[in-house]
Amino acid sequence: MGKLGVIIVAAGKGSRMGTAESKQYLQLGQKPILVHTLQLFQNIHEVDEIILVVGAHDVNRCNGYVTSYELTKVTSVLAGGAERQDSVRQGLQALQEGTHWVLVHDGVRPFVKKEHMFECLAKAQEIGAAVLAVPVKDTIKVVDAADKRIQSTPDRRSLWAIQTPQAFRLSLLQEAHEKAQQDEFMGTDDASLVERLGAAVHVVEGDYYNIKITTPEDLPWAEWILHNVRGEERT
Repeated sequence: MGKLGVIIVAAGKGSRMGTAESKQYLQLGQKPILVHTLQLFQNIHEVDEIILVVGAHDVNRCNGYVTSYELTKVTSVLAGGAERQDSVRQGLQALQEGTHWVLVHDGVRPFVKKEHMFECLAKAQEIGAAVLAVPVKDTIKVVDAADKRIQSTPDRRSLWAIQTPQAFRLSLLQEAHEKAQQDEFMGTDDASLVERLGAAVHVVEGDYYNIKITTPEDLPWAEWILHNVRGEERT
């Protein structure tokens, strides 16, 4: 199947967390959130290498994590670009020769279930691109940004909340990033860049524990998940 690379993006400052420290370095179960994420992929046999993209001021700190936590599959720790898309593109350029498949994952999603990751990868190997997602639970309204007036109510059955990892044939994602850079297009995620090429991207259902730790109320929920749901996957 060719080598499998993982790009973990953790260059954001996380202003919504409201802390002086960036969210990916906050402690969760006595380790930084980012370390939990890295260890998850470190312990997956099928993963050949991990590229970690972080803020320029955090490269030395993260190289220290690689050493102290024996993250032997991390082959590069890179300073990220101005936008997440720029950081992913830099990660793609750092992947080793012979890599055919890539997972792009948020550094602050430490609870993705391994089985779901494999299902997402398998779908990508079948069609070229796949993303983890969950059906939305709430009614969604399209609202005018200026006056907050409701404009429409989409059918909830067609709405999914997209997660990571997102899995791709490497050549397809590289083409999508190159096209976006040429067109000066900034997408909301990597899948949106592939969609612009006219390529199919399929959804694979994950679960609601695969949270992105973003705001203060996420932290106690993350602690509960760690100790009651996904703790056995941390080792």
